Amino acid sequence: MAQLSPLLKQATPVQAARGEGVYLYDTDDRRFLDFTAGIGVTSTGHCHPAVVQAAQEQVATLIHGQYTTVMHQPLLRLVERMGEVLPDGIDSVFFTNSGSEAVEASVRLARQATDRQLVVAFDGGFHGRTMGAAALTTSGAKIRAGIGPMMGGVAFSPFPYAYRYGWSEEQAVAFALSELDRQLASTAPAADVAAFIVEPVLGEGGYVPTPAAFLQGLRERADRHGILLIADEVQTGYGRTGKFWGHQHTEGFVPDIIVTAKGLASGFPLSAIAAPKAIMEKAWPGSQGGTYGGNAVACAAALATLEVVQKENLVENARVQGEKLIAGVRESAQHHPVIGDVRGRGLMVGIEFVDAEGKPDGATAAKVHAAAAAQGLLLLTCGVYGNVVRMIPPLVVTAEQIDEGLALWAKTLDDALG
Repeated sequence: MAQLSPLLKQATPVQAARGEGVYLYDTDDRRFLDFTAGIGVTSTGHCHPAVVQAAQEQVATLIHGQYTTVMHQPLLRLVERMGEVLPDGIDSVFFTNSGSEAVEASVRLARQATDRQLVVAFDGGFHGRTMGAAALTTSGAKIRAGIGPMMGGVAFSPFPYAYRYGWSEEQAVAFALSELDRQLASTAPAADVAAFIVEPVLGEGGYVPTPAAFLQGLRERADRHGILLIADEVQTGYGRTGKFWGHQHTEGFVPDIIVTAKGLASGFPLSAIAAPKAIMEKAWPGSQGGTYGGNAVACAAALATLEVVQKENLVENARVQGEKLIAGVRESAQHHPVIGDVRGRGLMVGIEFVDAEGKPDGATAAKVHAAAAAQGLLLLTCGVYGNVVRMIPPLVVTAEQIDEGLALWAKTLDDALG
């Protein structure tokens, strides 16, 4: 008898039978407040009626039209609609299936467009599990362990994680940029670097917002050395941070290539890279493609998702409810010294657990995480040491549901920590 791989461990004990908005229901019909959103995927909540209708209608007409064989209308309409939300000048889009695949496509494009080979990623970044994407990832040993040698042509530079260093944000940024300059003058010669790849908020590495001064420093160095700047917006895009794109928290900052996935299609597998046509057309013939990329049903769901995000003002809702959520979590943290830091942007909130010496405390984070599920609140952990509990509600979450989540969180902390 076949079974799932024993390595597929669930983060929660829930066997989901159905979902509705911000709630999941298990096979016993117990309701759970889902502050995981499928790791930021179900941006419009579970089974939003508009997304369901769009997918159902598309399934009845065309399920799949392979986009290097035939073209179909959902794909063409989605490209047109994405043009309305992409930054000015970023006007060419290529669709794939997953975040990892899109990241690898962005690296392939950068290398071909610049005729350079090196890519500089940043400590704690997560860019995927496939071999090329894993080579860019340092959010945890489990992504890279036991599969070497990794893809070559990758260098790592410090990320300005101020809390970890015990510095001010200004000090952390100055250090990270100084170390990057040292690398560009030594181990990763600037003339050989095709791209920098950075998350606007460090995701799996601990939910750390990337300081504006750091992104501006990357932009200046990229322009000076002819390096392309890739913004990995897989987790931060489509309103998650309270701006449509996470990088938009840095005024005037525009990347050269944007990678997007997760919230793009409300749970259907779809990802994309976007770049100016002048960059995209430098990709070599045949270097972009894929059997399932730009699937018709996924594109229809993505169109409906974008419509919902705009009509229901979900980007602004993420900002407002995110402020409410982080304020409430910070209030709870005042009563528990094991919480060393609370941070986030929009509906991406990280709670970092530390021991009495201020060192990462993954065991306590795991204990709190399990206690939350027992209370009916579904959360996830992240961070290199697994010591950050993260909250990722769907963008449709209401103020009342934030209050519900905060009440469950307070009970969780009392039960787990005393």
